[in-house]
Amino acid sequence: MAGSIKKGGPRALTTTYTTDILQGGAAGAISGGSALVYDVLRHIHVGNKLNADTFRMYVGASAGNAAGTELFFDYPVAAKQSYDYYCATKLVSTDFVVGGAATTLTLVVEFDLEEYVV
Repeated sequence: MAGSIKKGGPRALTTTYTTDILQGGAAGAISGGSALVYDVLRHIHVGNKLNADTFRMYVGASAGNAAGTELFFDYPVAAKQSYDYYCATKLVSTDFVVGGAATTLTLVVEFDLEEYVV
């Protein structure tokens, strides 16, 4: 059975690479995850509204960006272009997507998720 389709964002990225962007099990929210709910991250869209920039994203603990947990590290997005990443990544309530950009408020991120109840 398919999960409920949810959206996360849009969220402007800042230069703090330990910013919580999304929490698993929270239906696209930054916080409020439930141990009885998990999300499957299906799509990450990063839009660039100004000049060329790079971003980093990690999956792990809240406000954490440990080596080996990178989804993207200094990934470039050209000026006024976007980047789309399709995946099937399970996120439980203790999983966070964390990250930021080289320039504050240049990149905006959105997520497509499927929410499942255990």
